[in-house]
Amino acid sequence: MHTVVECELMLDMVLSPERSTPVAARLIYRTEDPYAVHIAFHVTSRKPVTWTFARDLLREGAHRAAGEGDVRVFPVRDRGRAVVCVALSSPEGQALLKAPARVVWGWLGRTLRTVAPGEERDWLGLDEALRELLASDV
Repeated sequence: MHTVVECELMLDMVLSPERSTPVAARLIYRTEDPYAVHIAFHVTSRKPVTWTFARDLLREGAHRAAGEGDVRVFPVRDRGRAVVCVALSSPEGQALLKAPARVVWGWLGRTLRTVAPGEERDWLGLDEALRELLASDV
C-alpha cells in the first residue's frame, strides 16, 4: 500500500529584491516514487505548475546550499525568520520561492518517518515487477 504525505502552504514568489507575492502551494511525497518530492503551485494558469526533484536535495538544501542547474535549494534568514529558498530554472523562465523553514522541516520529517533514508529502494517494487516480467509470456 502506498502513502502520500502532503502539506499545503503559502510561499513567497520573489519578483524583485524589493517585491514578492504570496503563492498557494502544495508539497507532495509519494511512497510509490520514494526518491522524489513534488512542489505544485499556481502562477498564472488554472493548472498548477509542478516541479519534481530529489528528496535528498530538499533535505540537504533545507540546512545548507545544495543543487546546481535547474533546481537549487538553500536556507536564508528573511526579516528574522528562517526560510528555505527553492530556485527553479527552465527554458520557460525562472522562479525563486521562499517557504517557511519550520513548515518544510516538519513536512520533511513526516516523509522521513514514512520512508527512512536508505530504505527508498524497498518501496520501488522492483522484485515484484521483475517477477511479473519473467512470468509473462512474451
